[in-house]
Amino acid sequence: MSHLLGKPNFELIRHDLVQPIFLEVDQIYNLACPASPIHYQYNPVKTVKTNVMGAIHMLGLAKRVKARILQASTSEVYGDPTVHPQTEDYRGNVNPIGTRSCYDEGKRCAETLFFDYHRQNNVDIRVVRIFNTYGPRMHPDDGRVVSNFIVHALNNSDITVFGDGTQTRSFCYVDDMVEGIIRMMNLPGNFTGPVNLGNPGEFSMLELAEKIIELTRSQSKIVFGTLPQDDPMHRRPDITLAKEKLRWEPKIDLEEGLKKTITYFKR
Repeated sequence: MSHLLGKPNFELIRHDLVQPIFLEVDQIYNLACPASPIHYQYNPVKTVKTNVMGAIHMLGLAKRVKARILQASTSEVYGDPTVHPQTEDYRGNVNPIGTRSCYDEGKRCAETLFFDYHRQNNVDIRVVRIFNTYGPRMHPDDGRVVSNFIVHALNNSDITVFGDGTQTRSFCYVDDMVEGIIRMMNLPGNFTGPVNLGNPGEFSMLELAEKIIELTRSQSKIVFGTLPQDDPMHRRPDITLAKEKLRWEPKIDLEEGLKKTITYFKR
């Protein structure tokens, strides 16, 4: 965020949402919580607290100052889906006691809180379910698949694909995602969501690794590792609702987005 610090209409406050905060605001985007398994599993109890206590404190703030609040939920609420592609009315297939549950169930509970505050206290809420997103300004050690593969490819080191590489994901470039989130926040009317935001293009992990090796002209070799517990086999958003309500769909395809991201990581 260093490029924003000199701007007169930007203020950065260091604060942990597990503790209450008192501000005067018109809109709240609640994006608090690490999204990479490596980071959210490092301290799973804190991850649950961030999702649940953070939601409670932000909803309390929204209620107090009558602000509109948007929850950055996640495709992880669908777990390892038995419905493909995933629509918003699918209730998911989540393991409540696995190593990923601190994030999956934390986000599911946050959605519950948002809708209960809406029904009980008339808080103006918006809920988006974000599918895999990537782009410039990701941390090199983020631990997510796109940044991982790019960093390894640029270093000509082995790229580890878990399982047999047939598991699939959908990758949305960050500019498209930000556009969708802002549209949802500012949509006139009472549409609360939840609404899927993501790119419906579906690629296997093997295809992603091969594409990144090709684009970076890397000497990296693909090696295979053990699939982590509860790692979903397929993930792809049905964005019919986003198209209808937000007039939104992604514009940047995977190859173009990867080229922009690779350029950033090279620098």
